[in-house]
Amino acid sequence: MSKRKKATAARGGISAGHLVMLSLGTVIGGSFFLGSSVAINAAGPSIVIAYILGGVLVYYILYAMSEMTVATPHYGGFKTFATKAFGERTGFVVGWVYWVGMVLGMSSEATAASILLRQWFPNISISLMGSGIIIVVTLLNLLGAVRLSKLESGLAGIKVAAVVSFIVIAFLLIAGLMGKPAVGLGEIAREPLAPGGLGGLFGSMLIVMFSYCGFEVIALAASEAAEPHKTIPKAIRYTVVSLVGLFLLYIFLLLPLVPTGALNENTSAIVASLSRHGIAWAGSVIGVVIVSAIISTMLATMFGLGRMMRALADEKQAPCWLKEKTDVPYRGIIMSGITMLAALWFGLLLPSVYLFLLSSGGFAILFTYAVMMASQMRLRKKQGCPPEGKCQLPGYPYTSGFVLVSLIVAILSMPFIRGQLSGLIAGVALLIFFEISFSFLKFFRSRSKDRFILPQIKNPNLATEFSEELADTEKRDKD
Repeated sequence: MSKRKKATAARGGISAGHLVMLSLGTVIGGSFFLGSSVAINAAGPSIVIAYILGGVLVYYILYAMSEMTVATPHYGGFKTFATKAFGERTGFVVGWVYWVGMVLGMSSEATAASILLRQWFPNISISLMGSGIIIVVTLLNLLGAVRLSKLESGLAGIKVAAVVSFIVIAFLLIAGLMGKPAVGLGEIAREPLAPGGLGGLFGSMLIVMFSYCGFEVIALAASEAAEPHKTIPKAIRYTVVSLVGLFLLYIFLLLPLVPTGALNENTSAIVASLSRHGIAWAGSVIGVVIVSAIISTMLATMFGLGRMMRALADEKQAPCWLKEKTDVPYRGIIMSGITMLAALWFGLLLPSVYLFLLSSGGFAILFTYAVMMASQMRLRKKQGCPPEGKCQLPGYPYTSGFVLVSLIVAILSMPFIRGQLSGLIAGVALLIFFEISFSFLKFFRSRSKDRFILPQIKNPNLATEFSEELADTEKRDKD
């Protein structure tokens, strides 16, 4: 038994409840609180359909990832499976596109937090405020896993409480239980179902899926779960029900309170809806909570980005100077932070910085998920069911094909949404850039008589590394 497996056995494995909380804490961020305004504006009341469809896609993507990971627990991560299914080039491109996409996505989170903070600090520019947030998040990650985990747990609880609080207040307003006339159907009764047509509906899917982004942490932790064949499906069911239920309640209760045309990338739907009904104080309080939620998501994502960069360096897919043997990947974290700053400042050159960063990161996520589903289809076709017949994805191959086509349609629908064309162009440019980069790497390696073959990933599981880092640090503190 390997050292990693022995450590996992000693801890008893990760429970389904832990996986669900980890997923919820990672998912709910600025793309949900602020990005949802753009999606709602584009799709109108039909945004409910988009969130339901997004939940269905999340369900099948999770099961596909879980099936592949549980089948070969010594592997891990979508990059590895893409390599096994389609070759080294695809694995390299997917790994880097995902990392860059998350960097762009977290730059959009910093922008979202800056837009909200300008309500209280109007004289501070978005560029200065966003840069400050990225620097703080980077420095906090350098403190190590123990201190970071305590802060992250508190912030994750705050963000879930914020969504639940809004749901309660919105219900009271609609029912007329807050000393005001009942809103009832409100704005829904005065709007068409899909003002933007099918283009608006499918175009909103990019932002909806980006709102769900982060759920893949469950599959990454599959090999470390207690009895993964039982724990992972249970965690998936609980996560899908919790996320989709929470998101749908939020949307259902929001739509009667505010016209969808009044929302944009500079407006928090929650704050706008509460302020419209004379509860400006609640909107301000929730605005502060939203900022803490965004920082929480950035902290969790930066943790993974730093370790992903170190993993890329270990596999000779990133500059060798990023290699390090310390528990905290200082160089990877700092590199990720500097790249986020560059993405933020580059985005500021465009008219709609938030939309550009959000759509660019969203493209990378949709592309990554599409490759995940294609990998699952290829591996199932080539290898059949995983060992012991553990075929977790129901309805194969029809469900796999449906999800893959839906993701492709969502990508192709990006030009129908204002501000997303630039993100699509940036995403395609990334694919071309990393395709060319792989060709150059392969060429130079062959010239140096060092054949470019990707070794098996030794440490792909970020959730595992996080738990082991915690255990090692706590042990040193006790000693």
